[in-house]
Amino acid sequence: MTAEVNEVELFSEQLVRLNAAMKELFDCGNLALFTEMNKAIKELHRIQTAGKSAVFSAVREECNIIYKNFDMIIAVLRTTDNGEIDEGAQGALNRLLHNIDHAVIQIASALKLV
Repeated sequence: MTAEVNEVELFSEQLVRLNAAMKELFDCGNLALFTEMNKAIKELHRIQTAGKSAVFSAVREECNIIYKNFDMIIAVLRTTDNGEIDEGAQGALNRLLHNIDHAVIQIASALKLV
């Protein structure tokens, strides 16, 4: 197995990890899952930025959507009082999560995972 194939496989594994955390978050609303999402996103970023495969160039825009929207999620969560998410914050979080979900689907399609 070449290094490029291996890094794409590792990237794909993290994409699946992120997707699983998001599914569980949507199902149960457990905010602790943002920690799991953060770990997967950091690993995606590490693999993508160090990666040599042309695949990473092809999905750069979608990756940036994931990174930027997650940064905004963290910013929204930091503005909440005592972890209480009001209607405005919930709307923002839902939109940002939707943006990440859409980007994950686009990347998965580009990688022929779906």
